Amino acid sequence: MTSAAPSQSFQRRPARRHVMPGLNLTLGYALLYLSVLVLIPLAGLVLKASGLGPAGFWREVSAPRVLAALGVSFGTAFVASLVNVALGLLIAWTLHRYWVPGKRLIDALIDLPFALPTAVAGITLTTLLAPNGLLGHLLGSTDAEGVQHGVRLVYNQAGIVIALIFIGLPFVVRSVQPVLEDLGREQEEAAWSLGASAVQTFWRVIFPELRAALLSGFTLALARTIGEYGSVVFISGNLPFKTEIAPLLIVGKLEQYNYAGAAAVAVVMLLISVTLLLIANTVQARLVRRSGAAL
Repeated sequence: MTSAAPSQSFQRRPARRHVMPGLNLTLGYALLYLSVLVLIPLAGLVLKASGLGPAGFWREVSAPRVLAALGVSFGTAFVASLVNVALGLLIAWTLHRYWVPGKRLIDALIDLPFALPTAVAGITLTTLLAPNGLLGHLLGSTDAEGVQHGVRLVYNQAGIVIALIFIGLPFVVRSVQPVLEDLGREQEEAAWSLGASAVQTFWRVIFPELRAALLSGFTLALARTIGEYGSVVFISGNLPFKTEIAPLLIVGKLEQYNYAGAAAVAVVMLLISVTLLLIANTVQARLVRRSGAAL
């Protein structure tokens, strides 16, 4: 009798190969890059702020001027990001679904804030919206005594919101456009054949597919505009307790050689920003899982 064939369990398994060659090397470079450019500077920031001690740190960050500046920065960034969600969805929808004259030019201009220096954007907006500017004099007027009447869009929080809308709009548009391009018309046509109106089709068929992309665009725009400095410093007027933003306050502390105080304000901004991003990413992940389960 011939001997039994060896069991399959004793056969040598083929070596597991990674898709990316040199995984250990590339992972090492990625961790080194992350540590040098992100983790080490943030650790140094926290270490500098910790030199104040708990009492000194609280005294720096709880000052009325600091709280007011933080409120202006986060409040205007949040409002601008919400406006950008609506405007970004409208622009992306129009460019995807309709033919408009100069469509390619408009699509290219959306990316202009990415390449335009923020200081140039701030000077341009201030020149346009100032009382004697191209648009400012149409919105307001000045009487014989020099008192301005009408709408004023510079040196107040409305001007800050306008500047942040300009900076954050591309993030929403570029987040929504790929999703719209991937959406087919089959579901819409099925909804129409079942008697759904255009509004019902949008809210019940299309909008659920866009929620994750809109939240992603909102998060990116919010993260970008919270720390915006160049485009805001010209149009805000930098009035303490009114239009002073937290980045400008940090720069002021640095000019006064109060490095620990500037680091303390920066740590507070960092903590609030990370918390908001974690919340947004968690909600976005749940929306993506819910959309996948529905499919």
